[in-house]
Amino acid sequence: MEYTTLGNTGTTVSELCLGCMSFGSGDDWMLDEAESREIIERAIDLGINFFDTANVYSTGESEEILGTVLADYERDEQVVATKVFGEMGEDPNKQGLSRKAIEQELENSLDRLGMDTIDLYQIHRWDYDTPIEETLKALDDAVRRGQVRYVGASSMWAHQFADALHTSDALGLERFATMQNCYNLGYREEEREMLPLCEKEDIGVIPWSPLGAGFLTRPHEESTATTRGEHEAEYGVPYLEGGGEEINERVEELAAEKGLTMAQVSLAWLLHKDWVDAPIVGTSSVEHLEQAVEATDVDLSDSEMAYLEEPYEPMEVFGHE
Repeated sequence: MEYTTLGNTGTTVSELCLGCMSFGSGDDWMLDEAESREIIERAIDLGINFFDTANVYSTGESEEILGTVLADYERDEQVVATKVFGEMGEDPNKQGLSRKAIEQELENSLDRLGMDTIDLYQIHRWDYDTPIEETLKALDDAVRRGQVRYVGASSMWAHQFADALHTSDALGLERFATMQNCYNLGYREEEREMLPLCEKEDIGVIPWSPLGAGFLTRPHEESTATTRGEHEAEYGVPYLEGGGEEINERVEELAAEKGLTMAQVSLAWLLHKDWVDAPIVGTSSVEHLEQAVEATDVDLSDSEMAYLEEPYEPMEVFGHE
């Protein structure tokens, strides 16, 4: 495993982050505590030190499972990220990014994780009902209390992220250090504005869905062949639009030529992008985790990168809501 600096924080993280959305219950593709432990412990064995979860993943179960397993390891060696925004109950104050919601949910996340401090606390989406000043002040206070080390953001419009960064600078508040956005070989709309903005501002980029929810791991004819694939199809993932089928076929072709899996080729493409720090890889099997780690050693030539990218066509922006 190779390591990199997370944005301009100075914190060192593994080139892959283990995504923890599959830990918990609620869907057939999710894993119970014993199954999740197997994956988390193997990830640590393979050198992964970066873990991403959220309060809404299985309504807190993911945080509980991650915290329970990591308690058996040296806390100082782990970089743990979680998120706040989504609905944690019917009460309107159990969602969103008001000071009340943030402070309550932060305490709950700390309890579930069994930790005194969260390394990276991220807003899961943009809150149209709360002024960004209030959100940033609440996050800044959390950093000053020692409950949070860094703050980050997730999918939103570039103008919103720029506004948040400007507001932090103007008010002397803790700045967002990272951006977790949807970015992969089949969805590259973030290259237009968000990623150049992150590069200019030295923001760490930790993409979610680096394998397109499985679309980039198997021939496109089989994209809904799994329970997770059916779930993503219902969610409206746009990967079959435009040049998606051709991209998928080229990934399959290059993988066969190199003796790799499609997932390894797709991850290698992302890891070759300078503005990416650590893709967030979610998995339900140790085998797929091991293959993902092997992808960090895969080299793609400039011509191979261009061949994979060439069929891409603009598509509707996805993931901001």
